[in-house]
Amino acid sequence: MISELNFYTFAKIKLNTIMKKLLIVLISLVAFSSCQQQQKIAFVDRTEVINKYQAKIDIEEKYKVKNDAYIKRRDSLIQRYDFDRKEASIKAQRMSQKDLEKLGQEFQQREALLGQQIQFEKEEIEKAFSTEIDSTISKIKTFVTQYGKDKGYAYILGTSDSANSVMYGPEEDNITEEVLKGLNDAYSNKK
Repeated sequence: MISELNFYTFAKIKLNTIMKKLLIVLISLVAFSSCQQQQKIAFVDRTEVINKYQAKIDIEEKYKVKNDAYIKRRDSLIQRYDFDRKEASIKAQRMSQKDLEKLGQEFQQREALLGQQIQFEKEEIEKAFSTEIDSTISKIKTFVTQYGKDKGYAYILGTSDSANSVMYGPEEDNITEEVLKGLNDAYSNKK
């Protein structure tokens, strides 16, 4: 009976010691994990930020005006060319074969030059627009990076209609409106 009692007492003491150690480890883990700061993660809707960023809207408006002016110039040049060609075709009825060939060559050259001029102007407008849009997107990325640092975010993920890196996120982690407001405020202050 004494040996059973000693064994029972010994087991109870051993179990208490193990429980105390386990409790100390558990308390340490809880304390350690509560001391570590949870990383902040958020996401933005890239499409919405880009499309509602006032700088981008202003660039589109600026190039709409330039494009409209280009279209008027192009249409005017084409209209003038067509008028001259019709006029020449009337005169051509009284021309010799040699003069007809010369006139035909002149209009071919003129048409080729007109096509090159129109294409060149169109490409220049598209290139300038693309450069400004790329610069604007770069500014957005820089702003979001600084915004994340200032607000203590470990990550700011992006989502859009074409390429999703965030399939789901709680709405409270969606900082699209905050970022958009900050971007537009910064842009308004620079104007």
